[in-house]
Amino acid sequence: MTTLVLCVDRTNDIAGKTSVQFPVAGWEAVRSLITEIGLADPESSAVNCLLEALRVTRELRDENESTVVAVVSSGGDSLVRTDRSLADQLDTLIDRYSPDSAIIVTDSAQDERVVPVIESRLPVDGVDRVVVRQARDIESTYYLLKQFLADEELRATVLVPLGAGLLLLPVLLIRFTLAVALAMLAALLGAGLLYKGLGIDVLVETIPERTREALYSGQVSVVTYVVAGGLALVGIFIGALAVSEPVAENAVLLPAMEFIHSSVPWLATAGVTASAGRLLDELITGGENRTQYLNLPVGIIAVGVVIRGFSGYFLNQGVTMAGIVLNAGQRLAAFVVLGLLISLVGIRVVMSIGDAVELTAEESR
Repeated sequence: MTTLVLCVDRTNDIAGKTSVQFPVAGWEAVRSLITEIGLADPESSAVNCLLEALRVTRELRDENESTVVAVVSSGGDSLVRTDRSLADQLDTLIDRYSPDSAIIVTDSAQDERVVPVIESRLPVDGVDRVVVRQARDIESTYYLLKQFLADEELRATVLVPLGAGLLLLPVLLIRFTLAVALAMLAALLGAGLLYKGLGIDVLVETIPERTREALYSGQVSVVTYVVAGGLALVGIFIGALAVSEPVAENAVLLPAMEFIHSSVPWLATAGVTASAGRLLDELITGGENRTQYLNLPVGIIAVGVVIRGFSGYFLNQGVTMAGIVLNAGQRLAAFVVLGLLISLVGIRVVMSIGDAVELTAEESR
């Protein structure tokens, strides 16, 4: 039984500081690599990770267990290519030594994300994460702050929102009380953290490129998205007009229901318009996802009908249908049933269209 003690470097801490061809395997080869990495960057935690791999290997050999110590490292322009390179190196080690299991040694949580890739090829008996102890004094604190300030991404994520908040605080204190100013500042900082944490900044960065590609490719959805945005703004405006009348003090539910009741038809129309444009693009380009985009407008209409029914119930509004006067409860039941019917009929129609499309495709083959 052979155990592979594998030091994993996903963050390019090792490969970026040496010209050695990876994977590196063998006790003497890893010792030489430690010397080379240590001379290139004495502060790197990769040195400790490599030493830990040698220590684990020595302990296993003291127990008369056959072991092979190896290092895999790669630095690509994307995480996918990096992981594929690490997987190829692991396959090379497996073909060369035929190990029965592996013990993984890492020095960061980023490196541990490769563990599932390794487990798909080889049983993993354990994961040993190396944590380097630091002296808790002023010099260490200064060193950590210096390293933090040298990281451009961390500066942009932490220092920029913090600095903007400190600049806004005196401006807010001039106009508002301390409590209101602190509340507004906390809300702004929270919005900034969510903007970064949810990846909205990445989405915003890609909007100009996607818009340019859509315009150049002649997609109908570009126009329908603009129309849908206009309809949504109209719906919000009409909903705001509906609640602009004075209401009782501390009343929240009725204005909210009035806003929803007045704006839902316009918002639902906006959603159907946007989905119709995407469906037209699929029809023009002959895409295979046409049935999926048929489901979306049906679902939007059904949900819009049900929401309008519930909002009308809270507003205690009746309605006359086919000469029959319905009270609020009957109106709610009618709208719920109508929403379910729209959903069921729509699903049935979409399934029929999908079957017809598949049959046509099979006949054309």
